[in-house]
Amino acid sequence: MSNCRVCLEPVRGEAAYHPRCLKTLFDTGKLPILDIDTSKLHTAALAMVGHTSLSGIQKKISLGLTSDRATLTVVAEEGGYILKPQTGTYPSVPENEHVTTRLAELVGIETARSGLVELTDGTLAFIIRRFDRLPSGKKVRQEDFCQLTELPPKDKYRGSAELCVKTIRQYASEPLIEILKLYRLLVFTWWTGNGDMHLKNFSLLTGEDGIVRLTPSYDLVSTHLVIPDDPLAMPVGGKKTKLARGAWLRLAEQCELPRKVAERVLQEQFDVADKATKLIEHSFLPADQKTQYEALIRQRTDRLEPA
Repeated sequence: MSNCRVCLEPVRGEAAYHPRCLKTLFDTGKLPILDIDTSKLHTAALAMVGHTSLSGIQKKISLGLTSDRATLTVVAEEGGYILKPQTGTYPSVPENEHVTTRLAELVGIETARSGLVELTDGTLAFIIRRFDRLPSGKKVRQEDFCQLTELPPKDKYRGSAELCVKTIRQYASEPLIEILKLYRLLVFTWWTGNGDMHLKNFSLLTGEDGIVRLTPSYDLVSTHLVIPDDPLAMPVGGKKTKLARGAWLRLAEQCELPRKVAERVLQEQFDVADKATKLIEHSFLPADQKTQYEALIRQRTDRLEPA
């Protein structure tokens, strides 16, 4: 028995996926053929410049699903999926992003539909279904927080938690709802040791209904696993390290969130620690990274404990 490459729950026999998980990701119960030459992925990634994270080493390749939903192929643009293969610089980043995305779902954070796929060279890659495309293929309006704050991409690390709150307050249709989502995401980002959540990794999307809201969360990676001393990309209350419960309660005050609401968010994060470590154990991370991730979760959970 192995674990599903989408949900990480056990699957019977030699299957790599639950049919329901494939249906969610690809709208078909059968894994599409990956018509991808791994030897050409580097060239494809170079043609898609600007789509990088983890300090510019994580390549992103646009994929399209054929009309019969049987094959995934590399496309120049307008693809419905993004593929992130192994980096060659840091180990197991796709597996890292996969399990971190599943961890986010434990605390009710909305994420893009995603999973792992095996390439022809036997390595695993992370695949994400784009949320800025309608079924018709039409692109919906999405603006990241660099764009909204009129900062150039090179200044994406010049933000702060407070600036993100201010941005939502200015542009979101229902600011209090979206600020609560942001608060939950910021706590989770710290809890999982993600030092790459900069301004370009937060975005607002205008839906078909005209409502402006936060996009599903994306680029959720524990950079701590590959850069152990990596601080937060953006400060919270002026701090990027050594945060604890008090700092998050103070941020909630600045967000104008009721203290009881903030305490509930922190308690929910605290309460999922056991489920999180089990999910990490089910993940496709190498054993040493599993141990490291579990230790980080335990350490950061302790910092959220009420006095």
